[in-house]
Amino acid sequence: MQKAVTKIVIVGGGTAGWITAGLIAAEHNADNGRLSPSPKLDITLIESPDVPTIGVGEGTWPSMRSTLQKIGIDETTFLLQCDASFKQGSRFIDWQIASNHAVTSNMPNGLHSYLHPFTLPIGEPQFAIAPFWLPHKDQVSFADAVCQQNKVSQLALAPKQISTPEYSFINNYGYHLNAGKFSQLLQQHCTKNLAVKHITDHVTDIVLVDETTQTDLPKGDISHVLTQQHGQIHADLFIDCTGVKSLLLGDKLAVPFINQKHVLFNDSALAIQVPYADDNSPIASCTHSTAQTNGWIWDIGLPTRRGIGHVYSSSHTDDDQALQQLMAYLKPDLGTKAADISPRKLNITPGHHQVCWKNNCVAIGMAAGFIEPLEASALALVEWTAKAVATQLPQTRDTMDIIAKRVNQQFQHHWQQIIEFIKLHYVISNRSDSDYWHDHRTANSIPTALTEQLALWQHQAPSQHDFIYREMLFPAASYQFVLYGMQFDTRPQVQLKPSMKQQAQQLFTENSQRASRLSQVLPTNRALLNQLKLNGFSKI
Repeated sequence: MQKAVTKIVIVGGGTAGWITAGLIAAEHNADNGRLSPSPKLDITLIESPDVPTIGVGEGTWPSMRSTLQKIGIDETTFLLQCDASFKQGSRFIDWQIASNHAVTSNMPNGLHSYLHPFTLPIGEPQFAIAPFWLPHKDQVSFADAVCQQNKVSQLALAPKQISTPEYSFINNYGYHLNAGKFSQLLQQHCTKNLAVKHITDHVTDIVLVDETTQTDLPKGDISHVLTQQHGQIHADLFIDCTGVKSLLLGDKLAVPFINQKHVLFNDSALAIQVPYADDNSPIASCTHSTAQTNGWIWDIGLPTRRGIGHVYSSSHTDDDQALQQLMAYLKPDLGTKAADISPRKLNITPGHHQVCWKNNCVAIGMAAGFIEPLEASALALVEWTAKAVATQLPQTRDTMDIIAKRVNQQFQHHWQQIIEFIKLHYVISNRSDSDYWHDHRTANSIPTALTEQLALWQHQAPSQHDFIYREMLFPAASYQFVLYGMQFDTRPQVQLKPSMKQQAQQLFTENSQRASRLSQVLPTNRALLNQLKLNGFSKI
């Protein structure tokens, strides 16, 4: 069919809907950040007035910087309007019981911890430094040996200075943000600057093309959605951002859902927002993920509050026990007030749909799938899928299925890697205080590819060659930080060349010197955000 793709309808708002609208509009309707005189696409976002933002997707990857740049939002505006702060990685606390000989980065309370930073190991990707650290693993932790961010994040320092241009960095970073305020900023920008039409209405039905429909679309496509107040709304391409309901892709088009609870057990969460003790309390520069008996607790620092939640498996514990552990976590900060907390209960069905693109419908965000928020992959997948649609948008309907096949293949690879990478954290933990941790290490719960990789990594450090993925969400360095942060034992059989040993030693020295220097010159997260209110970042 030669029907041109010119009209797009996004059903559902929130972060997923508005990021998608912004990226597609910026790619096709704007030139150098300005709206074209004759926009190519007609983009409409339909948002229900009764569906609130979940508001716990508060951590991003560094990729969000390029997403915001593409959409045309300046960094100072984003940080101030979205109550955002800087994130330099994820710190994992008490996921491992430290052995006596291990060198670890310990918390003040003596718990084992390690950082999965956003900065690659020094020398990467040209020089693979992990094998040269292995002989010294009893003297220095991997993160401290190859990266400055461990030391910087422990001091709650920012990844840049006020003189660093917007979106540029000294240490690579993403963000912690208020998801509700972020959606509002995106909505304002997209409607004002990118000509995205915004309809607040209830979608009451999704109508498919059949033999009686007068349209150029093939049978089985979505013809239109029916709304309460605006009647029929037609499009050439529909984007499903309706969250876990997946009203278009999952419900109407009946794309199967692949449940992953047999691999990753967490299906519940209790979420709460906690104020700081005072206005000058430090803002953590990484997400804190603290292991519990039957799950883990996230702790995200924003300028005005912390977002905290307990993720757990209902097959291994109940809501009351989970609440008690959350209260125990909060008690050092809240004291007796911890007993008064009333968190929101969130239900998670871990898994994803078989494909994200069927016929003329693409699902983005939770409408396509969701796994527990460990490693904050949710917004990263929103960004990836929205960019894939924006950059590969078919010109006509007859080429749509070809592009959909390509996007679906990558979608499946991404989910495979996400599941394997998150599972890795549990499989290599040596915690033994509950069935939850034992069950995570049973062979039938571990993906075959991960089992094979772990066998391989007993003899060599992870490298890009160990993966089948054409486009990796997590680089090999991420596996190194997690493996060696949790004391995984790699015993290589190869002899290291003296010249390369010398090069590695030089890199280790440079890293140590840079970490010391940055710890002296970088402002704290809070100090930089306060400076930002007065001056703002300079434009690139």
